[in-house]
Amino acid sequence: MTGPLVPFREIVLKVHSRCDLACDHCYIYESADQSWSTRPKTISDEAIRQTALRLAEHARTHALPSVSVILHGGEPLLAGPARLRRVCEELTEALGPVAELDLRIHTNGLQLSPRYLDLFDEFNVRVGISLDGDQASNDRHRRFADGRSSHPLVLRAVDLLRQDRYAHLNLGLLCTIDVENDPVAVYDALLELDPPRIDFLLPHATWDEPPHRPTGSPTAYADWILAAYDRWDGQGRPVPVRLFESVISTLNGGPSLTESLGLAPTDLVVVETDGTLEQVDSLKTAYEGAAATGFDVFRNAFDEVAAHPGVQARQLGLDGVSETCRACPVVRSCGGGLYTHRYRDGSFDHESVYCTDLEALVRGIEERTPSALPDNEELAAAQLELTRTLLARLNADLAGRGGARWDEAWALACLVEERSPEGLDPVLSRPYARSWLLGALDALREGRAPELDALDGLVAAARGDGGLPPLRTIGRDGAPALVIDDLDPYRDCFGTPPAGRLGEAASEEWGRAFAGVWAALRRELPAVAEDAEQWLTTLTPLAAGEPAAGRHALGALGLAVEGLSVDGLARGLRRAKLRALVEVADLYAQDGAWLYAAGWATEPLTVSELLAGAYERVVLGAYSGEIRQALELLDRAPELTVDGKSLVADLWKEWGAASRLTEKRR
Repeated sequence: MTGPLVPFREIVLKVHSRCDLACDHCYIYESADQSWSTRPKTISDEAIRQTALRLAEHARTHALPSVSVILHGGEPLLAGPARLRRVCEELTEALGPVAELDLRIHTNGLQLSPRYLDLFDEFNVRVGISLDGDQASNDRHRRFADGRSSHPLVLRAVDLLRQDRYAHLNLGLLCTIDVENDPVAVYDALLELDPPRIDFLLPHATWDEPPHRPTGSPTAYADWILAAYDRWDGQGRPVPVRLFESVISTLNGGPSLTESLGLAPTDLVVVETDGTLEQVDSLKTAYEGAAATGFDVFRNAFDEVAAHPGVQARQLGLDGVSETCRACPVVRSCGGGLYTHRYRDGSFDHESVYCTDLEALVRGIEERTPSALPDNEELAAAQLELTRTLLARLNADLAGRGGARWDEAWALACLVEERSPEGLDPVLSRPYARSWLLGALDALREGRAPELDALDGLVAAARGDGGLPPLRTIGRDGAPALVIDDLDPYRDCFGTPPAGRLGEAASEEWGRAFAGVWAALRRELPAVAEDAEQWLTTLTPLAAGEPAAGRHALGALGLAVEGLSVDGLARGLRRAKLRALVEVADLYAQDGAWLYAAGWATEPLTVSELLAGAYERVVLGAYSGEIRQALELLDRAPELTVDGKSLVADLWKEWGAASRLTEKRR
């Protein structure tokens, strides 16, 4: 199986193939692949020039706005300042007219000096330094060939990089984990150096050469990482830690931030010192030649490498992981682990050798991440803030093109806010203010003239000068009256046409019909009614159809009273509430990669459809069996965020209550 070609946005350029340390955990020199020994020590002028030309060609072909080039080795500083200058000059000259160039270098820091840093300052080459923590931890692996400690020299390099004149070049520290080191001591030692970022790395391993587990614990690495996480979290997260932030991001529906986790396709290629084009370096841990492609910069374009089966195998997302991983609830966060770590007996079609660690890590961080699911009061505030944001965005997008009337209304709106920060809240919280704003923004985006007059009425109403016509209401015992809005010009937002303006007699009849169904709702499904009383403010008569939620803010429900049932009203209310929640809370990722069977649907559903169906139906005891099945599926849905899982936990409680009520009625 192959997917569409994914262009390379990150190039690892080997400028020197040897190293001045003898780290015993190095995947270059201590792995199954020993091809480093056949490479030139230093990259040639021809290889530098051709790499720059190929990269510019690739960026131009794919209209890439930027590309990153990481100068690597071996130890890249061994190439010397003159050679590194040549690299920077060639890349800058070739990429300058085509794309923004992000230059970086990863080094052990031993050779770092002002001479190098002045060069890096000239070309804005940012510097990442490898350091495994305090001296005892670092010296466990990062030593000279004669056994001497590298720690003092690395600290000297870090101190140099922290100087004011070079601090803007500091990328942070990379630390390879050893579970025999104290995780808190390692983290504290790194934090003490005030890095802009810390990156913890799992040591490369495969099922054929598994990681060191001195106690035999299947979660030794997760336990180590979580101990460091707890220290970091307890201190208020004083520094970005990429591993932690990647898991947090995916748990909240966002992207992975590292190749070693998540399902994002890899977009990295390696250029060796002889111009050979290879896959990611870590593959060399698997077997001799695992990273080879057969291509080089002299004969081949980067697109040829991007089409290589080995490269495409790491770009398939969910389809690229094992069957076991595809069925795992944490796969969005762990992504099946680093591709290299899946290798066993000639195949990468396995779960990671760190599988138990990755699952424990993801679940551990998830358990430590509190839900931010809003209650009704918080939901109303978030919805109001969203409307405010849209109003500000409309004014910004108009960019002075709204005309004198808009400018005058905007100035008055600002004056109202200046006198009282909450002065516009009563009018902006009206549901169809959102409908107007969304329509105006759509018009701008599509090149049409937006309707802008509504702001006049909103500001006038906020100032007490009229502006919005009076509307009829329906009283509710013990709750604020409901507005019957059959007049707002922006109420046509439900996908079903609104009814026309009701006469006085028709309005009273409509209100009595609704009040009867509402009273039945309070008797039969009191929890639904009590919840809706906290947020429902506006009813809009529709020409026909089931109760509906549309492109409006929290508070409105469109419905036709003819044929309205308690179940129909309950589902409509739930539908409107969930829509408002989805607008302000991340309940699930937008991947759409998984499909689910539900008893009420004839076709497979996405997670959003499954959640919406369960949310609407869970309070109705008639769907008990189908809902239980849906909730069990949602419990294992990889796309659900921390807030989404919190919502599902609430749905389980509602399912239990509805089931008990149904049994009682029987």
